[in-house]
Amino acid sequence: MILPYDDTYFMKRALQEAEMAFEKGEVPIGAVVVIQDRIIARAHNLTEQLNDVTAHAEMQAITAAANFLGGKYLKGCTLYVTLEPCQMCAGALFWSQVSKVVFAAPDPQRGCSAMGTKLHPKTKIIGGILENEAAELLKRFFIQKRNLN
Repeated sequence: MILPYDDTYFMKRALQEAEMAFEKGEVPIGAVVVIQDRIIARAHNLTEQLNDVTAHAEMQAITAAANFLGGKYLKGCTLYVTLEPCQMCAGALFWSQVSKVVFAAPDPQRGCSAMGTKLHPKTKIIGGILENEAAELLKRFFIQKRNLN
């Protein structure tokens, strides 16, 4: 019997992407885009590697999903991301018309809700899925970064 995947399953895949970012010295944020229980895009932060402030996990995932689907809109898709999207990513998610955003850890200083940025009116947003795991990875990264400097 095959059980349907749930938010925890897909968030674990996003956390795997965040771990990849961590190993590369990037802020450990990962994302996956899912449609009909199928991952169509995987991404993690690449801002250091690409020397590009816009190379956030969400931006990379949006582009990969749009390429997979052959169009710019992500209707019917869910983005799973390990940290609440920032204002820039929320804007891109708004324009992509993604149907649902699921994030792990909130970002009380730079997250879209703290900045007052709105997603598309039809986009559902859920927070707190594997929040502790995502927050712990971020803490480890910044402790390690402070100790290296």
